Amino acid sequence: MITLMAITAMNTDALLTMTQWLSPSYPVGGFAWSHGLEMAIADGLVSDQSSLTDWLSAVLEHGAGRTDAILLGLAHRSSPDELSDIADLAEALSPSAERRGETMGQGAAFATTTRAVWGLDVPDMPYPVAIGRAAGLIGLPATPVAQVLLQAMTSNLVQAAQRLMPLGQTKGQIVLAQLSPLCGAIAAEAVELEADDIGSAAFAVDITSMRHETQSPRLFRS
Repeated sequence: MITLMAITAMNTDALLTMTQWLSPSYPVGGFAWSHGLEMAIADGLVSDQSSLTDWLSAVLEHGAGRTDAILLGLAHRSSPDELSDIADLAEALSPSAERRGETMGQGAAFATTTRAVWGLDVPDMPYPVAIGRAAGLIGLPATPVAQVLLQAMTSNLVQAAQRLMPLGQTKGQIVLAQLSPLCGAIAAEAVELEADDIGSAAFAVDITSMRHETQSPRLFRS
């Protein structure tokens, strides 16, 4: 309900721009990253629909989901002088080299395409910061953008799981549907928070992202 109410307050052009930016077709390369999920599946920490739902819930509530929504909100309302500090903070929060590559690579790809298509002044910077900056420049409200960002993140990880274990399309969509209200609620609260409110307790997620750096063979870059 939170997501629906927020989105219906947007005009059609804004809604379509937001969905274009966060569509799988937007060339940020999200399909190449698993956020450590590949290692978690190899270790047996994630093995079925239930454990995948629990794992992604932890990412959203205690890991990058909440943190990225806070960073997006900060970038959305920041001045140009403040933006660089927010970008530096976002990069410093990366718990591993691969997770740094994930946010910096997707952010640079998003910024490059958005500059070319819309002519917006969006520097290469971490992914949630680049999205928040772009949304602020054209007046897209932060809350629905953050909500769709978290759903897009979740969808990408569900698709990664489908490539790594016998989950199936229908069960994958059940996981996404179950987690969508959580995406909406976390984002709605997080975009109003400040940098001092950032904190992570998704230790298993962070550790698997570190261990993934030496995993072989592997399909994903994180």
